[in-house]
This record gives sequence, structure tokens and C-alpha cells, in this order.
Amino acid sequence: MTKDIIVLISGSGTNLQALIDDAEIGPRISLVISSSPTAYGLERAQTAGIPTHVHSLASYYGDLPKDAKTERMAARQKFNADLGNFIVSKTDTSLVVCAGWMLILSPKFLEPVEAAKMSIINLHPALPGAFAGIRAIERAWEAGQKGEVSKGGVMIHYVIAAVDEGEPLVVKELEMVPGESLDEYEDRVHKVEHVAIVEGAKKALKERQSV
Repeated sequence: MTKDIIVLISGSGTNLQALIDDAEIGPRISLVISSSPTAYGLERAQTAGIPTHVHSLASYYGDLPKDAKTERMAARQKFNADLGNFIVSKTDTSLVVCAGWMLILSPKFLEPVEAAKMSIINLHPALPGAFAGIRAIERAWEAGQKGEVSKGGVMIHYVIAAVDEGEPLVVKELEMVPGESLDEYEDRVHKVEHVAIVEGAKKALKERQSV
């Protein structure tokens, strides 16, 4: 089986584990890239015999002070460009899966990856058009408890320059439960994520075959 999937993570890697455990997707993962050297997901990959690589934004910032906005912006652009070019160097790759990657991927990343005709998908813990960006689970829960929304959920979507606005591949809805704690809602979301990420990866691979 071709090893043609790269997974990007930033944390514990529970969604990575769901991908590893799937009989079709797991054997196709060639590399796991983490934005954090301490992410537990790296251990999950190593246990499964999957090579790992750390691509840390902090190493690009170095000793730059937080008020050095121009220099930090340039460093972040280089971080994104280097990540994209590194992935493109893995010539057998057909699919990049963002499974809990907590950093925005800029056009500097997208341009080389898209030019190499690799597909990029992302997991976002909210429904299409809702709660883009950070703290999506918490924001959705708050809106649900206020009665502003009746449903939350999870989507797997193609990655484009606009954050969390790419074409959805998989959408899973969750009913909001009045009085439910944030921890309870978050637990429900994570369980759905583990199913959705596998379905999304399989669907993206299938769509590539049909092109």
C-alpha cells in the first residue's frame, strides 16, 4: 500500500490515533509533523512506527521580542513557506491531513503544496460557516447555552486561504443540550471528530482517484 498521507498535529493526537487505527488509512501515513516538540501525538506516531518531524514556530521567532511585529511576521511567513516546501519534497504525498494542527496555514504554505497537486484537509469542530478560528468548541457551546444556536458539530473541509471556509467534505451535526457542561459537550465533539477525520480522509482520497 502506498504511503502517501502526511498528518499535521499540535497536541495529544487523539484524531491522529483514529487515523492510525483505521485499517485503510493507517498504513498509508508516511509522516507525522508536529508544531510542538512536546506533543503527545509524536509518541503515538512513534509507537505505530511512523516517522515524525517537528516544525516549531517558536524556533523561527527565536529571541525576537513580541513587539517586533514586522520581523515576527516575516519569520512566520518563512515558517509557512518552509513547511510547504518540506512537504512538497515528500514527492509521494497525495494528501495532507490537519488533525488538530493549531496554526493558520498561510498562502506561503498553500502555494507550493497546491502547485504540487496535493490535497489538504482540516478538521474544524463546528458546522460550516460557524465559529471559524480558535476556541470553536467553547464558542459553539456558549451560543448553545444562550439559545442562539440549536446545533453544533464537526466538519472536515478542504483548506483554502480563508480560515475554515473551504469546501466541506464531511459534516456531523450535534444537538445542543441545555444545561450541558462545556466538558460534556467537548467530549461529545471529540468522539464525533474521531469518526469524521477518518471519513474525510477516505473521501478526499476517493475524490482524488476520480479526477
